[in-house]
Amino acid sequence: MFIESITPFFEGIIDIFSQGGIITYIILFIGIYGLIISIRKIAYLRKISRVDTTEIFGVVTASMERGGAVEALKQINGFKNPISRIISETLKIGYKNKTEVEESMEQIFIVEVGKMTKGLDSIKTITELAPFLGLIGTVIGIWLTFKSLGVNPNTAAMAEGIYIALTTTIMGLLVAIVLLPIYTYIQSLIEAEMDKIELATKMTNWGYAVVKVRVENNVECAIAALQEAEGVVNTRLISDPYANIKVSFKPSMLDKSISNIILEKCNVNSEITESKLRQ
Repeated sequence: MFIESITPFFEGIIDIFSQGGIITYIILFIGIYGLIISIRKIAYLRKISRVDTTEIFGVVTASMERGGAVEALKQINGFKNPISRIISETLKIGYKNKTEVEESMEQIFIVEVGKMTKGLDSIKTITELAPFLGLIGTVIGIWLTFKSLGVNPNTAAMAEGIYIALTTTIMGLLVAIVLLPIYTYIQSLIEAEMDKIELATKMTNWGYAVVKVRVENNVECAIAALQEAEGVVNTRLISDPYANIKVSFKPSMLDKSISNIILEKCNVNSEITESKLRQ
């Protein structure tokens, strides 16, 4: 019973393709191509949006308490989405200066936006092109119909010819009607991700940072160099198995990385063993 009820529908679809000609097949091809791109794009965007920004920051905060920036980097590495990649760069303040961190964030932003928007122009082009292809098919079909009627006038043949010609317009409009709401939905997903990225950028505007540094020799020079550096609030000698200097600084004012400050002034290599950031 079910098969009998849907048989006329499929027969009608087959008739449309057999009568519509090559333009109908072209419209079908680009429509399927656009649909495949759309499905893949939606799957990617939904995948990267599964984890909320606040959840990532919850992990960062908890990790920062346990082991600092290094531990936070390890914990958020598993998320593998634009937000986690941008936050990862902001956790490297101290290891890098503020300019280097901002440049890294900008590069990641450009790459991630490129991934999110890749294929979007193709979907938009197909949505706009399909109705025009259908219209061209209709115009050509009507032209051929009137051309044949000039040789052998027949009202029934004229009606049939116009019906055949209009099938391409129907196909073109059908492709546009299907892809247009999908295109709009994809745009909304991208805008949502962009909002998350903007939020992440604001939330990682660290106001205060504390790092522990290990310097092998010339410690007094290293302390003096750090005390004179722009953005450094406090520097003091500490007794720690892995470090001998503790530095507090404002990340937004750090023009050079901690290691570079010591290297330039004292020609001594240093290593940050612990880094903690605060809002």
